[in-house]
Amino acid sequence: MSTRNSHSAKRAASQRTGRRRSGPILAFALVVVATVGVLAIRQYSGMSESIAAETGAGENKLNIGGPFTLVDQDGQTVTEANYSGRWLLVYFGYTYCPDVCPTSLTRNVDAIELLGDKGDLVTPVLISIDPQRDTPEKLKQYVGLFNPRMVGLTGTPEQIAAVAKEYRVFYMRSPGDTPDSYVVDHSSLTYLVGPDGKVAQFFSHSASPEEIADRLKQRL
Repeated sequence: MSTRNSHSAKRAASQRTGRRRSGPILAFALVVVATVGVLAIRQYSGMSESIAAETGAGENKLNIGGPFTLVDQDGQTVTEANYSGRWLLVYFGYTYCPDVCPTSLTRNVDAIELLGDKGDLVTPVLISIDPQRDTPEKLKQYVGLFNPRMVGLTGTPEQIAAVAKEYRVFYMRSPGDTPDSYVVDHSSLTYLVGPDGKVAQFFSHSASPEEIADRLKQRL
C-alpha cells in the first residue's frame, strides 16, 4: 500500500471512530442539558417551597403571583379581577392526582371550616396544571366533592404555563402505561391571595388545617 493510500485509510478510520464516539457523547450531552434544565426549573419554582417547608408557612417576599386569564368550572373566562375583594386559598394540581392534591385540597377546606362564619370570606381554588384532561366539566365535578364553594380553573396550555410562571409553580408530565395515564409532577404550595389580588402568604404541603386557620385569623 502506498503512503498516500495509507494516510487516506487512517483518516477514514479516524472519521468512523469519531462518528461512533460522537453518538454516545451527543446523547450524553443532551441528557446533561435536559437534566440541568429540569434542575433549574425545580430550583426556580422551589425557592418558596423550601422557605415554607421550615415552618409550614412563609411570607411572600419573592413577588410571587400575578394576573391571569383562565376558564372556570362553568366554562366562563375569568381573570384575577373576578375575585377582587376576596381572600383565596389557591392550589395548583389536577383531578387525576392520586394523593397529594386531594390531601392538600381537603386540608385547605378543613382550614376554612375552622374559621366558622369568617370562613365565608375565603374561597378555595384549584388551578389545573393538566389542561389536556381537566376540562371545565371535569373540574366542576371534582371540586364539588370537596366544597360547593371551591372554584376550579383551567385553560389552554399557554394560559396555564403563564399563571404557573407568575406563581413559580413547577410541573412536568411523566409518561404512564398509556398516552392518557400520565402523571404530572408538581410543586405543592398553597397560596393565600388577598383582596388586592396579591399573594400575602403561602403554605407547604405539611402545614396543618389548624396552622393555616390560625394564620388566616390574623388577617381576616
